[in-house]
Amino acid sequence: MRRSGAAVVTAGAVLSAGVLAAPAQAATPTAPSIVAKGGFVMNNGTGQALYTKAADTRRSTGSTTKIMTARVVLGQKGLNLDSKVTIQKAYSDYIVRNSASSAHLIVGDKVTVRQLLYGLLLPSGCDAAYALADKFGSGSTRAARVKSFIGKMNATAKSLGLKNTHFDSFDGISNGSNYSSPRDLSKIASSALRYSTFRTVVKTKATKQTVTTKSGGYRYMSWQNTNNLLSSYSGAIGVKTGSGPQAKYCLVFAATRGGKTVVGTVLTSSSVANRTADATKLMDYGFKK
Repeated sequence: MRRSGAAVVTAGAVLSAGVLAAPAQAATPTAPSIVAKGGFVMNNGTGQALYTKAADTRRSTGSTTKIMTARVVLGQKGLNLDSKVTIQKAYSDYIVRNSASSAHLIVGDKVTVRQLLYGLLLPSGCDAAYALADKFGSGSTRAARVKSFIGKMNATAKSLGLKNTHFDSFDGISNGSNYSSPRDLSKIASSALRYSTFRTVVKTKATKQTVTTKSGGYRYMSWQNTNNLLSSYSGAIGVKTGSGPQAKYCLVFAATRGGKTVVGTVLTSSSVANRTADATKLMDYGFKK
């Protein structure tokens, strides 16, 4: 009788294990709670949305705007990344006037377009953004060229099918109508990541660049990436931080693990630490989905 009872128990245990195994395998991960007012994560390969929180609500984007600045530059026909741009006093005056983040470009220096992209995306240089807008906009005056460039930013947003995005600046220092949504910004980043130059730049933690001075000599420019996920999150490949009085703390992020790439955005988080934590939660969740 004891032997039979043991057999029954064993059979029951096996049966129970079998019943429990299926739900455990099929269980979906619990969606995380984030501090940011808006959040979105997508599978970059399929475009499938993996997480949404007020994903289509329009919000101030801060310097995450510069992803589109880079996207417009990289989309120019016949682009020569090694062509040189002479740094103008207007760019440094703009930085001072707006107390803006800077790549510390020196007036008179000749800096390549490629280097300006590093200055734009690593230290989030608004002076680099201005230089690129001036270079790639059309018109006989600087104001006309900047207006033209911002027009290209909006035209690109339209071509990507974005419904909740509008730019009125080349760097995110808004004049009242510079906004996007977590979903739209993620799509902009996904589009930019198709360019190898963009991928190379945004995953760079730090760089030292040699630029030509006004006198024909050279100097070194050292830039650190403001995106600390590159050091803290395994598989992180970018993309861009942002902040501002209205934007608070923003982050557009991307990571690759096991052949799967996720891209996402958090907007209006409450601190640098919280936007990093929010992004980490969303990437973890995205990889589990």
